[in-house]
Amino acid sequence: MDKIERLTSMIKESGEIVFFGGAGVSTESGIPDFRSSGGVFSKNSSRVSAEDILHIRYFKKHPAEFYRFYRERLVHRNAVPNAAHKKLAELERLGKVVSIVTQNIDGLHTAAGSQNVYEIHGSIHNNYCTICLEKFGLDFICGNNDIPKCKCGGTVRPNVTLYGENLDGDVLEQSIVCIEKADMMIVAGTSLQVYPAAGLLDYFKGSHLVLINKSETFMDGTADLIIREPVGEVMRQINI
Repeated sequence: MDKIERLTSMIKESGEIVFFGGAGVSTESGIPDFRSSGGVFSKNSSRVSAEDILHIRYFKKHPAEFYRFYRERLVHRNAVPNAAHKKLAELERLGKVVSIVTQNIDGLHTAAGSQNVYEIHGSIHNNYCTICLEKFGLDFICGNNDIPKCKCGGTVRPNVTLYGENLDGDVLEQSIVCIEKADMMIVAGTSLQVYPAAGLLDYFKGSHLVLINKSETFMDGTADLIIREPVGEVMRQINI
């Protein structure tokens, strides 16, 4: 039995599946990851590092520079769901209990039709005024040439987790509940180097742990199946 057949068999026999995804899930949609040779961090031409620009401290002190970088490097309005996003939504439509815990902020899982999506780092599509908390869509952020402002005068910011900020406690708790209940966990497109997100794997006690990632991770030694191929290419071949 080859690896795709094994993965398909595991999915068929599993009642509740958690898909834990990172930046590698969306690269096939044309969205760069962060740490590869062509990633967000490596391509930054500014004298200030990408990590510093994406820190809450920098956002507060230099919002114009933050938004210039944010719109150029993190917002990809033309990106569409790839085979991985579509297959997960298809599995859900077929009656599988599939929960998605994603580190990505692009909203592509929801765009593909998945219902149980937990965006632990937030979403570019959700934005709010830092004073009155009024909510705004992505069009409002992209339609401003400088700093997006609410009618009350407050700065409108993305509801995404910046460096120096804590993750949303409610989303984390919901993610933990899903992971604890799952009998299968697919970890895909992530190096598992970002905490506390990577620590969520500690809550999985199910039967099948699958890793789909081009490079090694610290969980390789405990995985039941490891596939070193692009996530979309792998998921496209699943036939339930």
